[in-house]
Amino acid sequence: MCSFGFIYEELMTDYKDQKATKLSLLKFNNVSVRTFWITSIAFFLCFFAWFGIVPFMPDVVRDLGLTPDQKWNSIILAVSGTVFARLLIGKLCDKYGPRLCYTWLLMLGSLPVILIGFVQTPIQFLICRLFIGFIGASFVITQVHTTLMFASSIVGTANATSAGWGNLGGGANRLGMPIIAAAVVSFGIANEANAWRYSMIIAGVICFAMGIIYYFFTTDTPKGNFRELKANGDMPKAKKDQVGFKEVLKDYRVWILFLVYAACFGIELTVYGTMDDYLQNTFQLSRSMAGNIVLSFALMNIFARTLGGALGDKFGRLKGLRGRVLFLVLILAVEGIVLCAFSSITYLPLAIVFLIAFSLSVQMAEGATFSVVPFINKKAIGSISGIVGAGGNVGAFLAAMLLKSKSAIAEKTAILINTGESQEVINAAQASASSAAVSSGFLIIGIAIICTSILALTIKFSLDAENKVVKDVSGLQVSN
Repeated sequence: MCSFGFIYEELMTDYKDQKATKLSLLKFNNVSVRTFWITSIAFFLCFFAWFGIVPFMPDVVRDLGLTPDQKWNSIILAVSGTVFARLLIGKLCDKYGPRLCYTWLLMLGSLPVILIGFVQTPIQFLICRLFIGFIGASFVITQVHTTLMFASSIVGTANATSAGWGNLGGGANRLGMPIIAAAVVSFGIANEANAWRYSMIIAGVICFAMGIIYYFFTTDTPKGNFRELKANGDMPKAKKDQVGFKEVLKDYRVWILFLVYAACFGIELTVYGTMDDYLQNTFQLSRSMAGNIVLSFALMNIFARTLGGALGDKFGRLKGLRGRVLFLVLILAVEGIVLCAFSSITYLPLAIVFLIAFSLSVQMAEGATFSVVPFINKKAIGSISGIVGAGGNVGAFLAAMLLKSKSAIAEKTAILINTGESQEVINAAQASASSAAVSSGFLIIGIAIICTSILALTIKFSLDAENKVVKDVSGLQVSN
């Protein structure tokens, strides 16, 4: 314990540094860079656990006897719980700081991840999926913590990179969770039928351990923790924070960004969750081939979000805050146009090209969104991040409901029309009907995204806000 305390004290020595003006990834002695890595890894683990059950769904369906409706409901519950968690966690970050919020989220959020390994009924499974969704609020804390650590000239790039690398957890589990399951089986701990249970338990334990690491090896800001800063009079008290939150709720720009994030991250979640079946039904691909294509889609988070945030910063340096908004509008419109085009393509090579273009544009739009968020109201970054982040899950919920309703009606109609035919004919008709329904759903969603991009043009900033950013950037250039 003494040696651990010594290490901790050593790591605290440079916390008096100011916000980083560059994302120097190998400069580990800098508190901002160190926090960037820790929060990105924590976010990765949260997403890994959040969607960790997805590769095992066929096993879960057989083990627990889930109906198709229960399977769809588990997907919807997983993103629904995150909405409330993100709204709450943003306000808590403003009050208590990201360090304590992330610590508690990781430790408490690990419990339903562990418990899902012990479920015996569909209801228990659905309840666990609902509460596992709460760890999706990790995104908000990641954005708040990164914003507090990096200067305005680089904050868009830092936010986008940490978010993109964290999102990789949602794709990496397609490889990682089966590997964990295979290891569990090879060591004789479990058989193939229940290996999914042990895999989820292990993922939960890792999240809990990460909560302990987060507490001891990060601080809220380069200058120290919120509690210390408030005690020294360097931060506003809770009463002022509440006034700031009321101002946030009244700010129309926050709600437009709420819709914008619904139109990018929300749609990415939905497309990621439904694309396997769509590719199989539309192009008659094998499940493994479709899964590999979707995994490639997720892996673009390595650079696509960062590119969106970096270009947001670039436009910000050239055209001020209005430049950030204009780039967001542009890339969001591209996302909508590409999705509309993809919805009507029936030639696989061309569909893959447009799917790549959609993946690139949707993730760039997410990065661009959070290159704007930090400048709305710097006194309530957590609250704004929470509301905007919740918008992503609201978008995922609405899009999933749209696709579910259209697909369910189409499939039932196809089954009814082909009653009396062979099972092979019925299955083919059902797949074709589902493909057509989801395709029309993608078209509707694409049009909605384009309309949202037009709405984003109404985001304005005061002249004082524009001048302050120019002054901050000028000061950083002089100091560098």
